[in-house]
Amino acid sequence: MPKKFHLFKWLSISAVVVALDLYTKHLIQRAFEYGEHLTITSFFDLVRYHNQGAAFSFLADAGGWQKWFFSGISIVAILVITYLLKKHQQQKLFCLGLALVLGGAIGNLYDRLTLGYVVDFLSFHVNGLFWPAFNVADSAICVGVALLFIDSFKKPAV
Repeated sequence: MPKKFHLFKWLSISAVVVALDLYTKHLIQRAFEYGEHLTITSFFDLVRYHNQGAAFSFLADAGGWQKWFFSGISIVAILVITYLLKKHQQQKLFCLGLALVLGGAIGNLYDRLTLGYVVDFLSFHVNGLFWPAFNVADSAICVGVALLFIDSFKKPAV
């Protein structure tokens, strides 16, 4: 296959992640007020939370500078990932992981720049212990990083 097709494939996966992320966040914003939740099962709720920090609300109460800091980090990551996708587009597992991370980074960056926070809505819990709420972008980033970790154990071609 031509190299451009491979790059298009990886970027298309990222675009699907962005579309799913933004659409699901839009649905939550229309259906829920901030802080509202809907119990789905004994261990899962739909909620509407706003995360002004990074993963697990890291630096959420830092006074506002973190929006620009995390946006800058996201932009640098997007540029580096796009370069890596272009350079290594034949490496399937590696590029799939990168494509998922890229889509997630773009989805959360969009929220951060347009809203000033990231919309989180998936809440898992057990016996009163709650995992921090997250979204589709966060899920894609976690799966992508896991794939990159798995890929790191592959033996390099000689």
